[in-house]
Amino acid sequence: MLDGLRDFAKSWPGKILGAFLLVGVAGFGINNVIVDLGSNTVARVGDEEITSREFLRAYQNQANRIAQQIGSVPTASQAEAMGIPTAVILGLSEGAALDTLSAQFNMGVSESKLAQLLREDPSFHGTLGTFEPALFTQVLQSAGWTEAEYFEARSDEARRDQLTTALFADTDMPEVAADLINDYATATRTIDYIVLSGTSIETPEAPTEDELSAYLEENQADFRTVETRTVKLLDLSLASLAATKDISSEAVQAEYEATKASLTTPERRTIEQVSLATPELQAQFEAGLADGTDFSTLVAEAGLTASSLGTLTQAEITDTRLASAAFGLPEGDFAIIEGIGGQRAVHVAEIEEAREPTLEEARDDIVARLAQDEARDEINDVLDQIEELRAAFQPIDQIAERFGLPVYEADVTAGGAELAVLPNLAAEDYARVSQAIFAAEQDRLIPSIPLSGSSHLWFDLEQVEPARDQTLDEVRAEVEAAIAAERIDAALAAKAEDIVARLEAGEALADIGFELSAFPQLSAPFTRFGSEDGLVDGTVASAAFAGGPGHAGAVLNESGEQVVFQVVDTAEPTTPLDDVALESINAEARAGLTSEFVAAVREDAGLRINQQALNQLLVQNYGQ
Repeated sequence: MLDGLRDFAKSWPGKILGAFLLVGVAGFGINNVIVDLGSNTVARVGDEEITSREFLRAYQNQANRIAQQIGSVPTASQAEAMGIPTAVILGLSEGAALDTLSAQFNMGVSESKLAQLLREDPSFHGTLGTFEPALFTQVLQSAGWTEAEYFEARSDEARRDQLTTALFADTDMPEVAADLINDYATATRTIDYIVLSGTSIETPEAPTEDELSAYLEENQADFRTVETRTVKLLDLSLASLAATKDISSEAVQAEYEATKASLTTPERRTIEQVSLATPELQAQFEAGLADGTDFSTLVAEAGLTASSLGTLTQAEITDTRLASAAFGLPEGDFAIIEGIGGQRAVHVAEIEEAREPTLEEARDDIVARLAQDEARDEINDVLDQIEELRAAFQPIDQIAERFGLPVYEADVTAGGAELAVLPNLAAEDYARVSQAIFAAEQDRLIPSIPLSGSSHLWFDLEQVEPARDQTLDEVRAEVEAAIAAERIDAALAAKAEDIVARLEAGEALADIGFELSAFPQLSAPFTRFGSEDGLVDGTVASAAFAGGPGHAGAVLNESGEQVVFQVVDTAEPTTPLDDVALESINAEARAGLTSEFVAAVREDAGLRINQQALNQLLVQNYGQ
């Protein structure tokens, strides 16, 4: 049968039928994936494409922010779990949706506006806070941008800003909404309150032996030891091997003579400047320079404040005119040079002369460097020897003694915090090493753990203490304390409910407090977020705002204390929101309207995602 099908496929009728099938399948969506969204297109909004290059650039920025929090760049699967690809696509699609609309309105950006945006971009500002072409080129190259891509991106941003500004710039929060917000944020309550304590109740009875046993059985999960593994560790790194080296005084002397020129600290100068924005200022400082008037005197007479550029070497100054002028002046003098915004006076406040360190000053650094050099030459050979000894089942102690390396002992738990005893092990490697320790088996050859920078770690598993349930004798004091705390909390809660019932029945809080030797305190007026002095926290404030004057209640505050209160005064806002708060609310309202508008534009244009290309792009660049 298969042979017959193959023969039919080679015939003209078979080829015609195959063509019809291909066209038919394409009609069911393959065209949308292969043709409409090509392999270089991750998504499309209307006619605007989101390319793989744009996606990767935005994704990398987001991944870098996440990496700063978790310590490593997330893989494709980790990023998917965090929702990073979706967030990036949605962010880019919002811009693409606005680009679609701006194209319909034939909006554009002039070259002069682009030039202004370029000059105002702080990414390209040098030492003086002004645009520097060399820095512009350097930043673009390091970020992987071309000039054309940069200007295209700024043009898109400017068009989007024109569009949203034209639509929403004058949109403010309705007055009634602002009044409601003002009422919610600034209305106040004043309460009388007492804080119940152990003295407000009778001391609970001590638990019996049966109660202790029952409590432990019910809460056994809270009373367990964790598995602990006792290990001996051997660390081989440049730092640990270098520490075993004995550098002779002759070698230190020879290295000092050979390298002391490179050890010289370069000259540094503390530089100040003022902008001479008007012809009058320029004339005043030129006259002062000619007369030998002190820089600080001229600045004071002109009513200016000099800005400090810091204490810099000549190589650290990117503005060549500034570097040349500042490092050509004696200490205390100033010069007038040209700047982008006009002339400026540059003053050298202090000079730190270049100096050559003495042998004693440089000794520690030279010893460390020579020891590192020797360790670098030997580390691979030592590594091979240790691996051979480990393959012969030599214990850590004997190997360490042979190479003069220290042995560290630790009782390690799954978290690995105990590995801090290893001075050369980075904190981010604790989890990896502890995983290897907990995967090891006693009396089995344990491989080394490779670390960064040619470092390796070996360990012998000495003892395993498995996790287990603790007995009552081991945790008696803790169980007694837990039961006592529960009983006290329950008694305080019951007492608080009783007091609230008495308050609602018309008794005075002062009389009840007198019985308990807990005299009521009058709070300062507070908002829904608590009082400024912190005595009334947000939890108590929220409970107090549940009712008006006379409202009584009991609540656990954020410190775990039982508070009983009664509202004695309420106050409505007497003044409207100030301009700063109102503008902040209006800005939030505009942002919300803009977000909803962009989402509607995107929905109208249609968002299509090339999921296959997206997955391949992530796996190729970030792994599974």
